[in-house]
Amino acid sequence: MPTMSSDEREQYLSELHVGVIAVERPGRAPLSVPIWYGYEPGGDVLLWTESTSLKHKLIGDAGRFAITAQDEQQPYKYVTAEGDVTGIDEATDAEVRAIAIRYLGEQAGNEFTDQNLTPTSVIIRMRPKRWLSTDYSKE
Repeated sequence: MPTMSSDEREQYLSELHVGVIAVERPGRAPLSVPIWYGYEPGGDVLLWTESTSLKHKLIGDAGRFAITAQDEQQPYKYVTAEGDVTGIDEATDAEVRAIAIRYLGEQAGNEFTDQNLTPTSVIIRMRPKRWLSTDYSKE
């Protein structure tokens, strides 16, 4: 399988994709859900969620999660990164706004943030330690 270099996979994860996170849960299959995220090469993956969400509870309990980003058009590509949680903190306006604008653009992202940032919003940070990737354009 044609894999990506370290720089290629970090760049790919930093591009605009809806991510799918997976986190273990006792007695059941892992929770796997789509999510907006933030990432800059060399940094942490940032997730915005509510402190009352199942994602938050399971990630807090597990202390780790994995995220996958993919292209659904040929040539297919994907990157999966997994690692330990480096922090769960009250979400700041700047972090949430950056994620929303990333996915919705300036105007809609600002409106979405204004309507959805709550006192119980949290940012979960994960530092990728292990990676999987495939890039079929390299064949």
